[in-house]
Amino acid sequence: MNTQTLHALGSELHNALTSREAIDPLSERYPQLTIEDAYQIQLGMIQARLDAGQTIIGKKIGATSKVVMDMLGVDQPDFGHLLSGMLYSDGAAIECAGLIAPKAEGEIAFVLKHDLTGPGVTVADVIRATDFVMPCFEIVDSRIRDWKIRIQDTVADNASAGAFVLGSECVDPRDVDLACVGMTLEKNGELIATGAGAAALGHPANAVAWLANTLGRLGIGLKKGEVILSGSLAAMVPVKAGDQLRISLGGIGSASVRFV
Repeated sequence: MNTQTLHALGSELHNALTSREAIDPLSERYPQLTIEDAYQIQLGMIQARLDAGQTIIGKKIGATSKVVMDMLGVDQPDFGHLLSGMLYSDGAAIECAGLIAPKAEGEIAFVLKHDLTGPGVTVADVIRATDFVMPCFEIVDSRIRDWKIRIQDTVADNASAGAFVLGSECVDPRDVDLACVGMTLEKNGELIATGAGAAALGHPANAVAWLANTLGRLGIGLKKGEVILSGSLAAMVPVKAGDQLRISLGGIGSASVRFV
């Protein structure tokens, strides 16, 4: 696809974000759209937010579970950018009016103490480069109408990133078996989902290594201080105003968020 069209689609997605009005799937309107095209659209959407004064503070990894990969018809994850305007603290209230069709995911967040640049990054490299891990909620939101997405749609839409909430506890990744970390997710006091670290590509650090190696092939590295969301440990949970959610991660801690 030509550069002008890719730029226009990035602007369209940014307008959908700011207006809270979903658009029709790009993959239906442009059947020739490739994943590579979609990442170019993503960069255009992100640039508009950078121009408005936000900064990139990390990355998110999506489609880390087999269920989601099968749904999107892919055999690898995708990634998006985390911006300063997306970050909320533990227990924060998020306004649903600022989102379109939000869903919450429980995840393990990595915070880097060293730069990490692929290719060739291993799980051991990820652990060495990680300062600490934290419990995290990712609030995903699709600017594509009714979540009717293919991989090209979610990639273009910054991997459906909406917001994220970091818990208040920080744990050295060497002090916990991340693959075996158990997660419980409660909604309005009721247990509605369970998961484990292995749900993210078999080990959350596998997901971070995949990201470092994928970006490395593009000449991009992960930077010291960046937050990396390693992927959902259970199914997405739809949320609406009035809902309160809490996750507990064995050996790591908890995080909570409410929606108003």
